[in-house]
Amino acid sequence: MTTVLIADDQPLQRFGFRMLLESQDDMTVLGEASNGSEAIRMTSELHPDVVLMDIRMPGLDGIEATRRIAATGDRTRVLILTTFDLDEYAYAGLRAGASGFLVKDARPEELLSGIRSVASGDAVVAPSLTRRLLDAYARHLPAGEGTADVSRPDARLSTLTEREREILTVIGKGWTNTEIATRLHLAESTVKTHVGRILAKTGSRDRIQAVILAYDTKLVEPS
Repeated sequence: MTTVLIADDQPLQRFGFRMLLESQDDMTVLGEASNGSEAIRMTSELHPDVVLMDIRMPGLDGIEATRRIAATGDRTRVLILTTFDLDEYAYAGLRAGASGFLVKDARPEELLSGIRSVASGDAVVAPSLTRRLLDAYARHLPAGEGTADVSRPDARLSTLTEREREILTVIGKGWTNTEIATRLHLAESTVKTHVGRILAKTGSRDRIQAVILAYDTKLVEPS
């Protein structure tokens, strides 16, 4: 059973999400939050598998709530709801630690599939789209924010083997496991093993966060 917390300041929107989710045999809604502060508190108390997080809420917004939830290291994963697939809110949500995002006009089956994917440890957004977001919005960051100081090697990369560093680099470029296997002449099962080790060693919650890490540590440069 996948447990979900709905965070949205619109009661009617929360009601619609609850009706949809509770129509599924494998999902249950643990609660509803109307702002970011409530979402953080209820996540701490209820430990849902997934928080369905709206961005624009009064008081503490969904971006900061996502950042604080991700920082706890809890198993809860956040799925951001945004208006457009290539906008600054989607970008900020991923950088804050979300495991993916969906546009608000997504079809019901897309929302359900996204929640199931995030709950199982997968990322909802394709790494190639994450890369496009990084390229599109990183230039808007203040100098020094969100990117690594190349003169000081990032400790998260220090335990990676040469092969793992190579694979992290191409993950950052948006390659799928199949593409990595084909281009690097590896079995896909071997690639999956490498990816799992990379995530564990770098403390990346999922593939999306690995893309951001590769970008921030300059393994991948903006295109």
